[in-house]
Amino acid sequence: MKSTILLSFLMKLGVLSLHNSVGCRFISMKSKQHIQKTSLLKTYYTQLYLPKNENQKKYVDYLNNYKINIILGVGPAGTGKTLFACSHAISQLKAGNIDKIVLTRPVVPVEEDIGYLPGNLVSKMDPWTRPIMDIFQEYYSKMELDSMVKSNVIEISPLAYMRGRTFKRCIIIADEMQNCSPNQMFMIATRIGERSKMIITGDLNQSDRGKENGLYDFLSKIKNSEKTLDNIALVEFENGDIERSEIVRTIMELYKPEADVKADVDEKVDEIVYPVVCNNNNNNNNNNNQGEPETNLCIKNDINNDINNDAALIPKSIYFSKYIK
Repeated sequence: MKSTILLSFLMKLGVLSLHNSVGCRFISMKSKQHIQKTSLLKTYYTQLYLPKNENQKKYVDYLNNYKINIILGVGPAGTGKTLFACSHAISQLKAGNIDKIVLTRPVVPVEEDIGYLPGNLVSKMDPWTRPIMDIFQEYYSKMELDSMVKSNVIEISPLAYMRGRTFKRCIIIADEMQNCSPNQMFMIATRIGERSKMIITGDLNQSDRGKENGLYDFLSKIKNSEKTLDNIALVEFENGDIERSEIVRTIMELYKPEADVKADVDEKVDEIVYPVVCNNNNNNNNNNNQGEPETNLCIKNDINNDINNDAALIPKSIYFSKYIK
């Protein structure tokens, strides 16, 4: 009891807080529930990542600029796009500048159809958010992350659940957005409310949609804009910016396509129909405003004849057409 009162007193003084306390843990022999309530106190010092090249430095500067609302980090794997986005979001959360971190990304498997996933929404999204959560685990313990997800300090949500929402005092990390549609990109980019920042990452050379994707479309509009976009920043990483390991840079060079997919501002992307939320009984029904939409997604596209109606999958015939000549 005395320890609990002391903890509360220190928090009021600002000496300790749930987000920025370092090197402390309240140890109790009481109930497991009581220990869980105080488990958000950090038990190790926060790791720090520093930018190693000019593009990373520019990326971090944009992240720290409060006047910029949308930052796009586009380029190959291993350049730190997601790493620095997560690191910045965590630092802002610990400083009390934001109330939550929102994680989202298109639900598109790399290749294999794994079928319907069991569990709640967080469990279903786990295969796609795992790379981000792996970074978070360098800052928080598993118990801390579980508590933050349950208390909605970290929110995991697919793009299909974003429509109609407004995010205030938060950072939205939209990862792997080369696999979203132009309509989805427009929808997510208009969710930003007061004191919020959106970080959009992706690699155009890894798009399962080819050039008909939301990231390509957004880059085209930014580069073709006649207005000065002071609140939007873009960093385009190159293979030379890869810092993950030397072997990753070598692999990226081996798999580099003959012509990189770049945003051609003079080329118009044809309008197509993209994934919509549908229920299990009738795949033609849209989101029901009376309740929470179904987790399963289906693809509505005239050129898609081998629909498998599962988790917004890109048809395999389209995916493999990039490699079969």
